[in-house]
Amino acid sequence: MSEQIDDASTQGRGRRAARKPVLLRLDPAVHEALARWAADDLRSLNAHVELLLRQALKQAGRAPRDAGPLPRRGRPAKEG
Repeated sequence: MSEQIDDASTQGRGRRAARKPVLLRLDPAVHEALARWAADDLRSLNAHVELLLRQALKQAGRAPRDAGPLPRRGRPAKEG
């Protein structure tokens, strides 16, 4: 059975590989703290969690060499 990702971040751009969805269970207090931190930095919670995970991987010397750049913040540029 093939998995098909139909996600707004992958439609119509073709510049980067499809993003992998991940289910993450968090303590409600941790979720709220992360959500506030993300809002303070004008990021979505998802983008902020990815940023923190990438920083932790880099600090541990485990950052993948073939990982693409973080998506730009804000709305995607209009095409055309």
